[in-house]
Amino acid sequence: MATNKWTPTPISYWLIRQLFKFVLKIFYGSIVVEGTHNIPISGRPCIVAANHSNSLTDALLLVTSIPPKQRNMLRLTAKATQFGHPTFTSWLIESAGTVPIKRKKDYADGSADNTDIMGKLMEALELGDAICLFPEGMSRYHPTIAPLKTGGSSFLIDSFSPFQPLLTVARLISDVLTRNRNNPGFEICLLNCSVTYMHRQHFRSDVLVTFHPPMTFSPKTHPELLAPIDYMNIRTLTAQMHDQISSGTIDSPSWDLVRVSKLAARIYAPLGTRMSLGDHVRVVRTFLEAFKAAGDAPETDESHPEDEDKTAAETAELAQLRLDLRTYQDQLALWGIKDDRIRRQSLPRHIIISRIIVRLGWSLCLFSISIPGLLLWLPIFLTTFYAVHNFKKTGPIFDTWDEIAQYKLIYGLISGLCVWFGSSLLTFPFSGFTFFLVPALMWMTLRWLEDAVSAFRAFSALVRLLRVGKPTLRSMHVRREDLHARVMRLAIDTLELPEDPETYFAGHGGKEKGRVRGRWESGSRYFSIKRRRKRDWNETLRLYDVVDYPKEE
Repeated sequence: MATNKWTPTPISYWLIRQLFKFVLKIFYGSIVVEGTHNIPISGRPCIVAANHSNSLTDALLLVTSIPPKQRNMLRLTAKATQFGHPTFTSWLIESAGTVPIKRKKDYADGSADNTDIMGKLMEALELGDAICLFPEGMSRYHPTIAPLKTGGSSFLIDSFSPFQPLLTVARLISDVLTRNRNNPGFEICLLNCSVTYMHRQHFRSDVLVTFHPPMTFSPKTHPELLAPIDYMNIRTLTAQMHDQISSGTIDSPSWDLVRVSKLAARIYAPLGTRMSLGDHVRVVRTFLEAFKAAGDAPETDESHPEDEDKTAAETAELAQLRLDLRTYQDQLALWGIKDDRIRRQSLPRHIIISRIIVRLGWSLCLFSISIPGLLLWLPIFLTTFYAVHNFKKTGPIFDTWDEIAQYKLIYGLISGLCVWFGSSLLTFPFSGFTFFLVPALMWMTLRWLEDAVSAFRAFSALVRLLRVGKPTLRSMHVRREDLHARVMRLAIDTLELPEDPETYFAGHGGKEKGRVRGRWESGSRYFSIKRRRKRDWNETLRLYDVVDYPKEE
């Protein structure tokens, strides 16, 4: 049920949404949004809950991914320690109407009381607004989703107790329903969202945002959530949230498992398979869940020894496959080549040399025409590199790496604006012309640079193929054939994935962003000025392929 009145969109919020929609499209190569039809319209009380692995960038992605015609504004929340500072980040957070949340870890004296904040959020929901919460309670770099906060530990919770526990999504739903218990027509929606970064901090990598079907609650349909409430109902709702959020992203107990699962997905659906980013993520996740299950072997059942033997054999087979895939990927990373180079039969030496000449010539040509624009990009690259380099020194990986993208976005935006307006001022009296020419040149330079880097990566891989030699490549091809057979057997017989992925994914789904539907579109998009065609969703703007992750301390 939508209300007739909701909070109007502040001008500052509209400006921030437009500004960072532009910045995010520059930083990330593709931002693919799925399930926008699941977003409740303005006027329907709504809580948007998402996984939290990229600090402020997560919130900005959600703000820019929700169509303004469908939802006028998303009220954000952020840790209270980010407010009240003379910094651009602090101004940005405050001007967007963000609500400060006090975390217990930031207030050792026990003064982290969110009672007033809880009241403001409930009032916003009762007006028909949408608010954003990250139920993990903190941003994290580790690949597994942190346990979602439940907000208490006693079996009976009084929603209006003066000793408010930690602010959580399930608690907020319970409290707002209790406040409106005499209004059976009142409804509140819980819109769970999964955000998946291919490489969260790397320039021109890709992002998938998936909005799941909303959960709807009312005092009439969910009386078990009215106070006084059994704590088990809070835990049940939180578990449902966790299952839905984790179902749309890569949730892994280790980076090694992510690495192996991505390799299995590349072997199953090789380079060139025309599939959307969403399909790619779901395939990777399917393999990931299989390898996770192998690591969590069930307890023995003495009453059915034959089932126990079968399960043990399957678990051992999966564990061995995981080990063999890791060894294979280690060798590929050592040589600096892709699995696709091994998949194809060894090319004659003269063909490799001719392709080396073509790739090198094309990359040098693109780098040459990019030089004028690169002079404009150079201050931005140097500023962000210096800022991130110093920021990494402030703490360990697990406590700093989730904010790298945020630093790159903020410092890139500030330095980019300085370059833009500075160039316009320096070219007076032609400022009216350069004001439009500079951003156009910088964008085209970025497109040429992407193609140049891609061509140089191919050139480097071909050079390494010559260095490795045919005998070694043939032995690797034999090993790869064995892995392919085992991966396909796991995918088709056990995981029930399509038998012919190249044919299935080319025609599966609609014409959503991130999908290439034919050879003509594939070729034409390569030269598109809007965005580069992605043959490999693992690509970034690097002279090497990013397949490894930093070791956690």
